[in-house]
Amino acid sequence: MEFRKVLALRGPNVWANSPVMEVWVDLKELDRPCSDFPGSAERLMNWLPTMIEHECSIGERGGFFQRLRDGTYPGHILEHVTLELQSLVYREVGYGRARETSEPGLYRVVFKYHDERLARECLSVARELVLAALHDRPFDVKGEIDRLRKFAHEVCLGPSTAAIVDAAKARGIPSWRMNEESLVQLGQGSKQRRIRAAESDRSGAIAEAIAQDKEMSRNLLRAAGVPVPEGRHVKDAEDAWEAALDIGVPVVVKPRDGNQGRGVSTNLITREQVVAAYEAALAESSQVIVEKFAPGHDYRLLVVGNRVVAASRREPAQVQGDGVHTIRELIDIANLDPRRGEHHATALSKIKFDAVSQGMLADQGYTPESVPPAGATVLIRRNGNLSTGGSAIDMTERVHPQVAARAIDAAQIIGLDIAGVDIVSPDISAPLEEQAGVVVEVNATPGLRMHLQPSVGVPRPVGDAIASMLFPDGDDGRIPIAAVTGTNGKTTTTRFIAHILRGTSKRVGMTCTDGIYIDGRRIDTSDCAGPRSARAVLMNPTVDAAVFETARGGIIREGLGFDRCDVAVVTNIGEGDHLGLNEVHTLEALVKVKRTIVDVVPPNGASVLNAADPLCVGMEPYSAGKVCYFAMDGNNPVIVRHRELGGQAIFIRDNTIIVADGAKEEAFLTLDRVPLTSGGKVTFHVENTMAAIGAALALKVPQEIIRSRVESFTADIDKVPTRFNILEIQGATVIVDYGHNADALAALIPVIDQFPHERRTCVYTTPGDRRDCDMVRQGELLGNAFDQVVLYEYRDRRGRADGEIFHHFRIGLEKSTRVKQVDEVRGADEAAEFALRRAKPGELILLQSYTVDETVSFLRQYVESIAPEPALEESIPAPVSQTVAVEKPAEVM
Repeated sequence: MEFRKVLALRGPNVWANSPVMEVWVDLKELDRPCSDFPGSAERLMNWLPTMIEHECSIGERGGFFQRLRDGTYPGHILEHVTLELQSLVYREVGYGRARETSEPGLYRVVFKYHDERLARECLSVARELVLAALHDRPFDVKGEIDRLRKFAHEVCLGPSTAAIVDAAKARGIPSWRMNEESLVQLGQGSKQRRIRAAESDRSGAIAEAIAQDKEMSRNLLRAAGVPVPEGRHVKDAEDAWEAALDIGVPVVVKPRDGNQGRGVSTNLITREQVVAAYEAALAESSQVIVEKFAPGHDYRLLVVGNRVVAASRREPAQVQGDGVHTIRELIDIANLDPRRGEHHATALSKIKFDAVSQGMLADQGYTPESVPPAGATVLIRRNGNLSTGGSAIDMTERVHPQVAARAIDAAQIIGLDIAGVDIVSPDISAPLEEQAGVVVEVNATPGLRMHLQPSVGVPRPVGDAIASMLFPDGDDGRIPIAAVTGTNGKTTTTRFIAHILRGTSKRVGMTCTDGIYIDGRRIDTSDCAGPRSARAVLMNPTVDAAVFETARGGIIREGLGFDRCDVAVVTNIGEGDHLGLNEVHTLEALVKVKRTIVDVVPPNGASVLNAADPLCVGMEPYSAGKVCYFAMDGNNPVIVRHRELGGQAIFIRDNTIIVADGAKEEAFLTLDRVPLTSGGKVTFHVENTMAAIGAALALKVPQEIIRSRVESFTADIDKVPTRFNILEIQGATVIVDYGHNADALAALIPVIDQFPHERRTCVYTTPGDRRDCDMVRQGELLGNAFDQVVLYEYRDRRGRADGEIFHHFRIGLEKSTRVKQVDEVRGADEAAEFALRRAKPGELILLQSYTVDETVSFLRQYVESIAPEPALEESIPAPVSQTVAVEKPAEVM
């Protein structure tokens, strides 16, 4: 059972609209039903009896167990075991698939996940478990589950962060985990907020420093009228005892800048207690303070914004004597409680036994080996921090309004928007001033689990409270997103939409094949039409709106880089777009990939689809939002039907762009005012224009802005490089275009036919991962449209042998009728220069670009280098790697 590859599809994908892992599993000799492995089904059911809840395809409880008894395949078993392990050690997940591929024995196993690192670890354990079950080998199921549970505690979000993220998700606010710790982005672009546990991006460093400094905090609170205990900083153990005498015992000794109750000792009376407590505090901090001990209960009030949202009474770690067990044994028994763990992910922490605990026992007349009488309460700690084994009782409903007011005062004086305010008072339901109650600490980044999972009382929705503070009602933290996919026209349409949106004064983030652009500035020059680039834009806090070219490859490898888009544009679907790769063998399979952006359009969004492409039309039922169709012909049956139902459509009539809503029509703009289309001659750019207008209308851009921006979007090599740029070089007309498949060629040729040039040359190649038949078809199209074809192979042939691409093109060229000469040149720049230096005035050259930046750079350098006087063709040596075909009128060699 070999894993060929493991893909984390982190965004919506062809399987689901949530993150899944896709594992390519080669079963090899195990490609047989489990019934061929005696006892394997029984072992699996005994080892993981909770899988009885898996309904599987049978659709009822116990369905998967029935499949096991009937004899299902190991890939399917791997799916269910991985799901169950994740559910047992972290959170329930229930979506999975196992599908055969075109290669015998190779399966794609898909399962949902919450945390990627945990999912990968569960997958690894699931593989070993399944193999052990099939081959009747022993397997320590409990040990592995315990290890996975510990691993989950280490890598998954803690309860505080998870509560906030879950609350945000429930409101439709997107989130990204920004590192392997607890730093999370909520929202997108300029509407984002960031949290780290219960700490927001508005929690200033100065406020946190003040909260960390207990001495400074106490002085600020006292000056503002918040009751605090008397105390001071001490320089050594003797000074600590002197401070205790000055203040009056009992006292509290604690680190000046500690947290989570570490090194804190309370209710100290004797010199020995104070000295020992000083040493314990000094182990946590270089500075120690002594405060007056306040009698009463230990309360934690959670302040979020300007209100108290939860309150707990914290009880110190303790055990109850039974007259049989020692205190050390009673602690061990208490720590067996499944609610107690070593990490903050569990409801309670294990009771810690250390020097502070021993001192606490000594004060009560016990040692660790003492056997307390039945019913006796033995305190292990004086403070009630959960991190040292304490417990919490919810007291939210009992907090007196004046006590809540003092807690809010304390948080605001320190400068925290989220704070844990620690109060000691006999009764939280009475004002502090009436009972000598005090605020003893104000904590930045307070833990939330005591409120989420109190030992006694009602859990409080504190995650919701924090999410609501960060995002008030009506704010979902989202910026407008338009996604564009298709076979051809994606980049131009993406750039066009971004150009229109920039007219609204929004800072627009755009990703496309040519790079990442932020407010018009190019920040990445690589191919950025994938999910990682989209996420990079959405993480940028300066971006107000985003437009993403969404390529097939990124969707297959990683899913989308966003969870939903306001507008999905599908330009067209063609055969030449990577069929035969990654189990995408048919147009139907390709449609499912491209349709992913339509699948995530919300009800208030829109899909802009090509009405002239049946494959695009077939996506309409999958759009939860409205649909806007575009086509050259307003009499297109799809558009006619759509308008009869009150739908929106964009089409051309009398060289004018018409926008129709149902029966209502508006002459939007004449094509002679759309420079990208050359007055309507470049039909594929007319289609791109209609798609961009449809997207802009769906994004509610005012029509006057759309018109103005359409009129200013030109086919300039700087604005839309290598997208039908027309240049004049030494009397020859050079058309530079990126199209590299049969559908693009088929669209280009009729446009070129409108040019008057009699002699035509084409410089062309295609990526090596295209099918042989696609290369042959392109060769045939070239041979029927051009007099001379200059073929070249790019340095990255994507697995093809040297000359192999030439070979397949020539098969197609031999079937054609027009071409008279074919040349083969190694290298894109060399091929372009070869054609340009031989060009004659009045000739038309189609120069196909393989990589945008290289092509643009070459052209700039070439134009700068050409001599004022045209060189004689005879004086130009041919490239060494050139192979010139013999000119033949009827066929091509």
